[in-house]
Amino acid sequence: MIYAGIELGGTKSVAILARGPGDVLAREAIATTSPDETLGFLERILSRWKTEPGFAALGIASFGPIDLNPHSATWGRILNTPKPGWAGAEVARRLGDAAGAPVALDTDVNGAAIAEMRWGSGRGLRDFAYITIGTGVGVGLIVDGKPTRGFGHCELGHVRVARFAGDDWPGSCPFHGDCVEGLASGSSLQARFGSTKGLEADHAVWEPVSWTLAQLCQVIVCAAAPGRIAIGGGVMQQQPHLLQRIQSKLVESLNGFIELPAADYICAPELGGDAGPLGAIALAMTTEREAWI
Repeated sequence: MIYAGIELGGTKSVAILARGPGDVLAREAIATTSPDETLGFLERILSRWKTEPGFAALGIASFGPIDLNPHSATWGRILNTPKPGWAGAEVARRLGDAAGAPVALDTDVNGAAIAEMRWGSGRGLRDFAYITIGTGVGVGLIVDGKPTRGFGHCELGHVRVARFAGDDWPGSCPFHGDCVEGLASGSSLQARFGSTKGLEADHAVWEPVSWTLAQLCQVIVCAAAPGRIAIGGGVMQQQPHLLQRIQSKLVESLNGFIELPAADYICAPELGGDAGPLGAIALAMTTEREAWI
């Protein structure tokens, strides 16, 4: 079966046509600008693919917050987002109409987590977490095989955590200031330094950043005890040394109260930068059974 996927990211959006990670038929990307420009580009791709070669279902893995309640009048719309112009944007219905096929919708990080559980670092696990550190900080949290659900989806990137001693940076999140996203995201680093290009591995900022992310991991461990936590995204790709720093600080912070199940409990996603686009494909595959919506 051929599936179509849309990874709608805060910085870049990707349309992908695939049977799985080893059989990608097409892929096109666009910078995420305005809703009309970005969604219009993706609609045209889906309309073309629908004609030739065709596809069985569409998976949409979107940045958030987004309404995932299929009974809601605003299902598939972006909610209160710091991304200018996107609050209220109609994502799922526009792309679904262009696809003319069954649609599975979830967050971009939940999609990436599902893909890693199917093909990557989460294989064989029922409980798994995927964190992305990029424009923002997102957490895909899978408990007993499904993404967590309540009146909204997981937004652990916006929890406030214990601050690193001596770091008085107020944070950049427009909603919360010094939440995890406000302290450790690429946008935060951009706001703090003007550019991330000069931030070498020995720069002093990586101590508070890795501490903040270790605190986020402690929240996840104490709340859900996933079998593993994979951390990806642009910041991690540029600064791979952060993985070991976060693991060490997590162990230090847990202070023997909880023993982690593996020395590489904090790991890189095996799918790398493809975890996001393949997450949309993994979501599309769920339309054949119980859709995760």
